[in-house]
Amino acid sequence: MATFDDFLKLDIRVGEIIKAEVFEKAKKPAYKLWVDFGDEIGIKKSSAQITECYRCEELIDKQVLGVVNFPPRQIGDFMSEVLILGVYGSQGVVLIQPEQPVKKGDRLG
Repeated sequence: MATFDDFLKLDIRVGEIIKAEVFEKAKKPAYKLWVDFGDEIGIKKSSAQITECYRCEELIDKQVLGVVNFPPRQIGDFMSEVLILGVYGSQGVVLIQPEQPVKKGDRLG
């Protein structure tokens, strides 16, 4: 079992997708995302397997939640720096988003 202290170790922030492109070299269909987490954290890259529910062009300006304190992970020829959070629904992965617009970099709490 995870403890509440384990949960508190995760730094989960709001970011805004500023660029998205098809990840041609990924083993499973995915997008390369560039996400702006505000002044403190900056722009970070992520690979996301969300192609079943989203098109690249509709991702721009979308606010998402991401874990920003995991170590970077090499995925093919792309370095993924954050983990964008989503729910595994029957239709595919659905992004977790704030219900209302908030500032980039705001923490989940």
